[in-house]
Amino acid sequence: MPSALESPERGEEDILHYEEIEDNAVSPMDLSELLKEGTKESHDRAENTQFVKDFLKGRIKKELFKLATVALYFTYSALEEEMDRNKDNPVFAPLYFPVELHRREALAKDLKYFYGEDWKEKIQCSEATQQYVDRIHHVGQHEPELLVAHAYTRYMGDLSGGQVLKKVAQRALKLPSTEEGIQFYVFDNISNAQQFKQLYRARMNALDLDKNTKERIVEEANTAFRFNMKVFDELDKIGRSLAEEPQDGGFPVHDGKGDIRKCPYYADKLGTASPGCPFHAAVGLARQPLVQLVLAACMAVAAGAAAWYIL
Repeated sequence: MPSALESPERGEEDILHYEEIEDNAVSPMDLSELLKEGTKESHDRAENTQFVKDFLKGRIKKELFKLATVALYFTYSALEEEMDRNKDNPVFAPLYFPVELHRREALAKDLKYFYGEDWKEKIQCSEATQQYVDRIHHVGQHEPELLVAHAYTRYMGDLSGGQVLKKVAQRALKLPSTEEGIQFYVFDNISNAQQFKQLYRARMNALDLDKNTKERIVEEANTAFRFNMKVFDELDKIGRSLAEEPQDGGFPVHDGKGDIRKCPYYADKLGTASPGCPFHAAVGLARQPLVQLVLAACMAVAAGAAAWYIL
């Protein structure tokens, strides 16, 4: 099925039409609304996993980010294989946007950047990711109507919060401004993410589904969130076993502020500064009563001069 956004003129008409449906004719029984309300709790839990919280704070180690990219590659490979399989199936066909949404090739570019030309030989699917992949294949082959839940959970998230993660990763990992390593988050064929999401939700609402099927899709979306959280938890455990990585001039991270032992002031407080350190000598000299008296006198003279200038 051709994408509705392949032609600029047709895409604009569709977007305007669907914006009107989204804004003025949303029903509580529309699939988009059922998914939004029915996955709120799962969405909140996923956002509050330790891996995601650390990521959002910029506390993401490069090796862990690479492993997360590997997990995404296997996940999207499975998802897009099943979407291709069901591209003509009426229970999914209206949501088939390969040009705009598919991420497998973008992820392959990211893995090539991180692992080199032979990246395929260096990666493997983790246990939690494999469980997620197996579920996607089962759904695509036996319950294709539930594929909607997995596509919704992944792609709508990528076009929303994923754009925040892109900026965090680029800054925290000091990735090139030319977006190598974060191609996964770059949707070159979507000029307006908000309008595209409106179009996508409207396509979901137009699917010919009964109430029971809609409820099953919402349940499957929550299942997809659980699989994602298992992957996050797996990554978090791996991350705790990884050594700290140099950041900001080679200092290891300490609560996002650097290692305090590397700061001359705190080193002096802890009694660990080098006796020959100029900073250490200056602090020690400043503690002498006579020196403090001279400094106070100088400050008074400076304050008086400033007051005179202002008047």
